[in-house]
Amino acid sequence: MRTLGNILWIILGGASIAASWFFVGLVLCITIIGIPLGLQCFKMGWLTLMPFGQTVTYGGSFLSMLGNVIWAVTVGWILAVLYLFAGLLNCITIIGIPFGIQSFKMMKLAFAPFGATVTPNYY
Repeated sequence: MRTLGNILWIILGGASIAASWFFVGLVLCITIIGIPLGLQCFKMGWLTLMPFGQTVTYGGSFLSMLGNVIWAVTVGWILAVLYLFAGLLNCITIIGIPFGIQSFKMMKLAFAPFGATVTPNYY
């Protein structure tokens, strides 16, 4: 089921959104100051490319918390609202509910990516 969900996700827009995340990550990595932000964009890009079967765990240090505060105040809240809107639109139909759940998972990571790890579920 996870493979089918990922294939449908990629076809229905996940590939273009992931490519956007990767592009922004590359642009941010041009400068030394932007590298930590670019790495978070790559994390979001991988999750956006194949969200089904991935788990996001949160934790981290004081620096992660500080990075999340700066990220959330500047761009994180905008990205989170966009993912919230996409998730709500997906949940309008019964078929779209699994896609909405994945959008909500990405919403949380888009709001606070520092200190979070994305791991695949193998079961």
